[in-house]
Amino acid sequence: MKAWIGLGALAVATALAAQGVVDPRAQLAQAQAQAGQARSRSAQMEAASRAALDEAERARAAQAAVAARVQASEADIAAAEARLAIIRAQQREQERRLAAREQPIAKLVAALETMARRPAAATLVQPGSLTDLVHVRAVLSSMTPRIAAQTADLRAELARARALRGLADAVLANMRESQRQGRAEQQRLAQLEIEQRRRSAALATGARAEADRALGLGESARDLEDLVRRLGAEGTLRDRLASLPGPLPRPVHLTESLPVETGAPETQRIAYRLPVLGPVTRGFGEALPSGVRSRGVAIAAKPGALVVAPAAGRVTFAGPYRGYGAIAIVDHGGGFTSLVTGLATASARIGDTVEQGSPLGQAGANGITVELRKGGQAVDLTTFVS
Repeated sequence: MKAWIGLGALAVATALAAQGVVDPRAQLAQAQAQAGQARSRSAQMEAASRAALDEAERARAAQAAVAARVQASEADIAAAEARLAIIRAQQREQERRLAAREQPIAKLVAALETMARRPAAATLVQPGSLTDLVHVRAVLSSMTPRIAAQTADLRAELARARALRGLADAVLANMRESQRQGRAEQQRLAQLEIEQRRRSAALATGARAEADRALGLGESARDLEDLVRRLGAEGTLRDRLASLPGPLPRPVHLTESLPVETGAPETQRIAYRLPVLGPVTRGFGEALPSGVRSRGVAIAAKPGALVVAPAAGRVTFAGPYRGYGAIAIVDHGGGFTSLVTGLATASARIGDTVEQGSPLGQAGANGITVELRKGGQAVDLTTFVS
C-alpha cells in the first residue's frame, strides 16, 4: 500500500510541476505526509540501532535515524510555509471583502456628518427643507436595521482578521521551533559523522587506496556517463567475485558427483526512496531542452536540504565533478547503481557503507537529480519508490 501512495504522490507532484501549478494545500498535505514518514523512518532506524550487534551497523543506523529527524524538521518547515501561504491568501481575500463593505458605510457616515453639521434653524428658513428633513429621517429609520447588520458583519470580519493574524503568529512560532530542532539535529548528525570517521581511522589505508582509484577514474573518464559506467562495471565484478562459491568438499569416492546449483536467479528489487524533500520538477523519460530524454528525476530541493542515500549500498564516488557540483554514486549491489548530482557538499566518503537514509550531503542551489541504473542502463526509479 505504501508503494502505491508514494507513486501516487510522485505522479501528482510531477503533473503539478509540469503545469506550473503551485497549490499550497497540496504542498501542505505532501509536507505533512513527508514529516510523518520521516518520523516513522527515524523510529525504525532507532530500533535497528538498538538491535544491531555490530558496532559499525549500529552507528550507521543511528546516523540514518538522526538524518530522518533532520528531514522531518525540514518537512515541518515546508508545511508551515504552506500554511502561511494559505493564511495570507485568506487575508488578501478578507481585505478585499472589507474594502467592499467599508465603502457604503463610509459614504453613509459622510452623509450623516454633513447633516449633523447643518444647523437645525436653517431648516425653518429654507423652503421645503423641513419636508426634506422629515423625509430623510424616515429613510434613516428604515435603514437603521440594515446599517446595524452591515456594521455587525464588519465587526465579524475584523474579528476574523484578528484570528488570522493570531494563527499566522502561531505558525511562525512553530516554524521557528522546527528550525531550532533542525539545527540541533544537524549538529547531532555532524557529531555522529565525526565519531564515524574516528572509528574508521584504522581502515584508512584501504579506504584511501579506494578513494585514490575512484578519483583517478574521475580524471580519466570522458564524462559523467563514462564514470558511472566504469564504476558500475567495477561493482558488478565485485558482486560476481563475492558470489563465487567457496571450496567444495572433496568427494569421498571418485564416482560421486559434485553438487551443482540449478534454477534461474530471481529478478531482484531494491527498497528505494527519493533522496531529498521537495517537489518533483522533472520525471523519468521527460524531454529535456537538449531533446534527449531524462534518465532520472529532478527535485527542487531547498539549498542546504539534507540529501540521503536512496537505498543501502556502498559509496563508490563522492565529491565535485566537472560542472555537476558535488556528486555521489552509490553501488547497491545486484547491478543497481544510483547517481545523485547537484550537491553543494558531499559528506559521504568513497568506500563508506551506507544504509537507506544515511546522509550523502547537502543540496545545492539548483536542486537535486537522481538516476537509478541497472547493469549500466537507466531504469524508471518510480517503480521502486516506496
